[in-house]
Amino acid sequence: MTDFWFYRTSIHTRALLRVRLLLGWKYDEIRFGIPGCDCGDYAPRRRVRKQTHRRFHTRDSRLTYELHPSEGFPLLTLRKIPIQLFCSEVVWMVTGEKDLSFMQQFTRIWDDFAEEDNTMAAAYGYRWRHHFGRDQLLELVETLRLDPTNRQGVVVMWDPASDGLLAPPKKNVPCPFSFTVNIIGGKLNLHLMIRSNDMMLGNPHDTAGFALLATMLGQELGVPVGKYTVSISHAHVYENHFEQAQQILNRMPHQHAEVVCDLPANSFQRALSGDVTLVEELTDMFKRQYTPMPALKKMKIAI
Repeated sequence: MTDFWFYRTSIHTRALLRVRLLLGWKYDEIRFGIPGCDCGDYAPRRRVRKQTHRRFHTRDSRLTYELHPSEGFPLLTLRKIPIQLFCSEVVWMVTGEKDLSFMQQFTRIWDDFAEEDNTMAAAYGYRWRHHFGRDQLLELVETLRLDPTNRQGVVVMWDPASDGLLAPPKKNVPCPFSFTVNIIGGKLNLHLMIRSNDMMLGNPHDTAGFALLATMLGQELGVPVGKYTVSISHAHVYENHFEQAQQILNRMPHQHAEVVCDLPANSFQRALSGDVTLVEELTDMFKRQYTPMPALKKMKIAI
């Protein structure tokens, strides 16, 4: 075992994401150390200067980190996270559905974002596979199967015709808005782009979920997973999560054995068919290896 800070991997490089929080009358510093990543020069040095929509942000809240899921799957162990949630969501996304019935077998977390017909308009999987008039996900797989050197493996969730800017407000617009996949040196690399990320709730979930997706794509294409890069334009901690963020600080450093993602056979194809038993198998696989520190006080999703 090696030192653990935020995500547990076997890489010894350590980096810090510093998000300064106003705690009471003084400034304190929240560090999200991410082993196995290269966060470049990200280290905001100025005080929090403005509060907007219940979040504090620094002069520069950008963050990029690099992980290697094959050397240690990125599961947060400083607090317990709901493994079944990200496993079921990845399978749901691969199906291409926007109806929430599949997810509601496992969680009601997305109900607040549901339309009257029980769909989520900005469902990532639906946008991958249907929204833009083409199946981006299956075309991605087939493109790389036919030509592993292809550099056009881009999948987009953001719809410039109706998302953001001066478009009418929606219950939900994509936070992860695009990802690219390529194969270099016989390994599959995935680069995820996120416009805005809640570091206490959304980030651990997104990080694990897209790492699982990358592993599924690698298995389907017969190549191991290489680099998994996450770029966030605005990384933040919400004001109503400060107490839990301080608890996370008090728990570092922490040690945990490596978590290995050993997928069941044909996971991608089973996900395409919405195989509920795949969710159960994935959840059990991770749970057998997962011994996190205790859960924190419940945190509300910002809507």
